[in-house]
Amino acid sequence: MKWLLDKLRMFFSDTKPNEKPKQKIKAARIGALGEYKIEIQLSQLPQEYIHMSDIMIANPKSRTQYSQIDHIVLTPYAIFVVETKNYSGYISGKKEQANWYVNKRFKMYSPIRQNYGHIKALERLLSDHKLVPFVSIVSFNRRCTFQVDAELRNIQSNELVVYDTEFSEFVTRKCFRMKMEGGVSPLSMSSLEVIESTIRRANIVDPEIRKRIVTQTNES
Repeated sequence: MKWLLDKLRMFFSDTKPNEKPKQKIKAARIGALGEYKIEIQLSQLPQEYIHMSDIMIANPKSRTQYSQIDHIVLTPYAIFVVETKNYSGYISGKKEQANWYVNKRFKMYSPIRQNYGHIKALERLLSDHKLVPFVSIVSFNRRCTFQVDAELRNIQSNELVVYDTEFSEFVTRKCFRMKMEGGVSPLSMSSLEVIESTIRRANIVDPEIRKRIVTQTNES
């Protein structure tokens, strides 16, 4: 959980003069709770699955030149790339839409498109593993309800939208389906470890770069 504590420290150190501390603290608590719930879900996955959190890698296609990925799960059948969202209220959006809506009023950039950018950055990084399929998962907390395309809730899809409390179930079901379909050759543990090592070597850990990217993202 060290990455989560570091993230919170960075969050509070970047408080702007016109921001109310109580609002900042409330947002941080909600975000931390959401990440904690996902951590619980990650711990429920099979032991042979490898998961990483708060990974930042170079992405020349991004406005900030980096992709900050909430969670990555490496399994014998696919690489799951996870974008977590901690909104409250009613979320609506379609797969092809650039913007989704919160409570039918406030725009948010499509998390499906956001995660697509993360996956493309990972594909470039893992170019030696072209046959490994990627699965995009957007996870919302239970403080919201969402209305999305039925396809995004279908386990056959490689783009899924789930609630945080059902995250591990969807990952497990997806892997089981891929195993039964037999279209993907399972990766060995050594192959997963090579992929993990490649990602960890590319992970940007410089706190100044991370702080700058978070600031740029919040201002966009």
